[in-house]
Amino acid sequence: MKPRAPTGRWQARDWAGVVAAWAICASCAHASSLNYCDGGTEPGAALQDRLLQVAAVVKDELNQSGQNLALVSRSGLALQRLGQRYSHAGVSLKASPNTPWSVRQLYFACDEKRPRIFDQGMSGFVLGVNDANEGFVSIVLLPTEAAAPLERAALDDHFSLQLLGASYSANAYAFSQRYQNCNQWLAEMLASAWGSWVPQDNPRSAAQHWLADQHYQPTVFDVGWQPLMWLAARLRWLHSDDHPTRDLEAARFRVSMPQSIEAFVHQRHPDATRIEICYTATQVVVHRGWESIGVGCKAGSDDTVIRLVGNQVTEPSIAKP
Repeated sequence: MKPRAPTGRWQARDWAGVVAAWAICASCAHASSLNYCDGGTEPGAALQDRLLQVAAVVKDELNQSGQNLALVSRSGLALQRLGQRYSHAGVSLKASPNTPWSVRQLYFACDEKRPRIFDQGMSGFVLGVNDANEGFVSIVLLPTEAAAPLERAALDDHFSLQLLGASYSANAYAFSQRYQNCNQWLAEMLASAWGSWVPQDNPRSAAQHWLADQHYQPTVFDVGWQPLMWLAARLRWLHSDDHPTRDLEAARFRVSMPQSIEAFVHQRHPDATRIEICYTATQVVVHRGWESIGVGCKAGSDDTVIRLVGNQVTEPSIAKP
């Protein structure tokens, strides 16, 4: 039996933080806009400029990687206090019919009230971070034997749509077909590309069974307060009727998140590489390796630092201890 991937856990201290976090997790539900379905604010000019510079750094890293595909994740506001730096993930494709390195992902079409598959340019994807103080983007580059089948699957519109669920839930149970969140679609895409997949009536079921057989471990949210379970059943983006009774009794949700997907990928493909990019008001840091950048976007001794001076980017340098 292969070792289980590490599991992300957190203990909720107040219901307001939980509600805010999952509402923000639902930001992946509207990839075509910086606003949520219920409204929101777009970043100001200075933040937009900063995020576009970050997107340019991400694209430079992708172009220099020599790869045709990458898994990419972006951070979400307020999720770090719940132990989750990243809220939304997709697959970035150099050969995307949209623009090079566009991100194929699940989003929620607010007007249609249904999830869709959407190809979004990297700049738009990074703009979704929308944090004035600190934000993160993660890039995972796969070995050829893993990247090639995933690229074929992700570029196949029919294949991608076969894995699209009919109903969206930000906290969808990772092994149920009743709902689906953005990260769950990506996990099921990985399963279908890497497993012995053949066309059938229920490809989502086959993908979930493969993930379970391969010991995929979704992120565990230990709510720890029963009234939150009641609240989840009454919020637009949250549902509890797809989760096992034993989990509900334990006030626990098991949800696909970027952290659990990256852990699973690293478990199956130890030679996969990871690049993490973060920004503050003054700098962009590029870090290579599976250890995460610390809070505050502080560069390590081997990290590349790109200083931001006003709206200009300086030449990159290697951080000194």
